Amino acid sequence: MNKKTIITFLFCLIVGLIIFLSNTSKKIFVDVNTFYQVYLNGEKIGVIKNKEKLYNLIDENQSSIKEKYGVKNVYPPTDLKIVNIKTYDSTLNSEKEVYAKIEDQDDFTIKGYTINIEGENNNYQINVLDKNIFYDAAKRFVKTFLDEDEYDKYINNTQDEIIETGRIIENMEFLENITISENYISVNDKIYTDELELSQFLLFGSDPETKYYTIKLGDTIASVADENHLHPEDFLIANTVYKSENSLLRVGDKVNVTVINPQLTFVYDLYEVTNQIVGFGREEVEDANKSVGFREITVPGQQGLNRISEKYAVVNGTREQGVKEMTSEVLRAPVTQITTVGTKRDYSYIPENRVEITGSWGWPTNKGYVITSSWGWRWGKMHQGIDISGAGNANSPIYAAADGKVIYVYNSCPSSGRGYGDPCGGGMGNSIVIEHADGYYTRYAHLTKNILVSVGDVVSKGTRIGGMGNSGSSTGYHLHFAVAKDSQTNYFNPMRLYGG
Repeated sequence: MNKKTIITFLFCLIVGLIIFLSNTSKKIFVDVNTFYQVYLNGEKIGVIKNKEKLYNLIDENQSSIKEKYGVKNVYPPTDLKIVNIKTYDSTLNSEKEVYAKIEDQDDFTIKGYTINIEGENNNYQINVLDKNIFYDAAKRFVKTFLDEDEYDKYINNTQDEIIETGRIIENMEFLENITISENYISVNDKIYTDELELSQFLLFGSDPETKYYTIKLGDTIASVADENHLHPEDFLIANTVYKSENSLLRVGDKVNVTVINPQLTFVYDLYEVTNQIVGFGREEVEDANKSVGFREITVPGQQGLNRISEKYAVVNGTREQGVKEMTSEVLRAPVTQITTVGTKRDYSYIPENRVEITGSWGWPTNKGYVITSSWGWRWGKMHQGIDISGAGNANSPIYAAADGKVIYVYNSCPSSGRGYGDPCGGGMGNSIVIEHADGYYTRYAHLTKNILVSVGDVVSKGTRIGGMGNSGSSTGYHLHFAVAKDSQTNYFNPMRLYGG
């Protein structure tokens, strides 16, 4: 083949290739389409030409949602994905068709805020339309446990200086980790639009067993609270219109007696100086010149007065059982009540005024103590005793309150347990029960492991029996001291033994 023939062949080949590529490129650029593949919950539900038209359909057809929540726009479900695709296939779904599938299979969303709350034992979310709804509800929650004036003075740094007695808030916080983020929220999820409704959830939880009581003639806050298994402070928390336990109730008014179940943990630290009444002891003195049956108070008992300075934490309106710091100053020492008892056998004597024999009782801790929780109802549970703290705290001496015989000892718990809710020892931790004369029983709970007595031991009033601990269901070093009469479960307020 000569050179001219080869050149002609190559020329024709190049021309043909150019024509072929030209026609092919024309076909490619003419027939390729740009559409949108729509996915819902990971599944393909259609291909559309105009995604903005789909968005507009979603927004324009949800007037009921807009009216319910007072919003201007409604958005697709969070699991809707729209992907840009290029295809030769010209088959399309209409935007109305895809919209109908979305409406049938999933929930539309609105813009709002999600509050994530992470606690030690409880993690959950709250949805709100506006984050200020949560801020205002949280303030309402706080002000149910703390006087509004005290809260405002702390926030504005205008707290009053303590002259003789009073208190200062040193710090306040929520124990939970709280984060707020803007979010698209399903309209079928719970979305709070009102701060009052949200504050009720924060205070009572979801679906509480709401209870109301109608005030009758003669009712007081204390009597209504007790009848409904509440502490008066719980009543005041649930009914903020009343400012103190002495507030008057109007006959016919309905009050909330629902047991509170706080969903947040609000803690504030207090430095407080108070004057504390100290109960007096009782002693009997025998007089051989007085006939048997003669009983007369020859030295009246007088309550003492101590000035207590302490630092402690308050958790959702209840002070923790332990004390961080405490000092005590005696302003007036208590005077022991002396009762003269006749021992002379004289059968002609008939006493005119008999009184109940309550025996002689000693205090179960060292001096410098503080009662951190009194006898009574708290959050629907009866606190059948008193909690005593201070007095040296960890392992400080615990004494028998009267002569008696040890009938129960439990010392298998750690001296400091896992905090509130620890079931060790039935929640009482390490504990002792002593049986006394006249059918009395005393219980000493939350002790350290080093209990100094055993079942069967006979002890005298003032005998050291153990050390103050933090065992069982406890939030700080303290003694739970309980007294019963005639049976180990027939408890009464121990302060009745000390003139309280």
